[in-house]
Amino acid sequence: MMEKYKIDLKKAKLPKVKLVDEFKTFALKGNVVDMAVGIIIGAAFSKIVTSLVNDLIMPPIGMLVGGVSFTDLKFVMKDVIGDKPPVTINYGNFIQVIFDFLIVAFAIFMVIKALAMAKRKEEAAPVKVEVPEPPAPGKEELLLTEIRDLLKKNAEK
Repeated sequence: MMEKYKIDLKKAKLPKVKLVDEFKTFALKGNVVDMAVGIIIGAAFSKIVTSLVNDLIMPPIGMLVGGVSFTDLKFVMKDVIGDKPPVTINYGNFIQVIFDFLIVAFAIFMVIKALAMAKRKEEAAPVKVEVPEPPAPGKEELLLTEIRDLLKKNAEK
């Protein structure tokens, strides 16, 4: 019964797809290029935020907590045995990553908020549309107007 539903792929006529052409079309779209630029800038921004957190924010917080560096905080589950490293849960690194995330999220929030405010101001600003004055009538138009007026006078008599 299943035999009649089998498809012979060698006999089936499938459309030929030019994978390279499709990729070129996809890769050269404006949105993809914009996204790539955003990712590169985001990676650079990530380094800045990591430095901000590690070098400027965490040292004072660590000092308030008792001079402990957050990246050194860990829970040892199994001590060193021979030349094998200890098994630890590094919750200090997790706290560090949370701080990194919160700073990045806040910075992105502030950028989006600033863009939204600028867009609202742009939309709220009255748009001045200057309507140009119609051009003065040319010699032909003046002559035609004069002829029309003369014809009206003659028709009234």
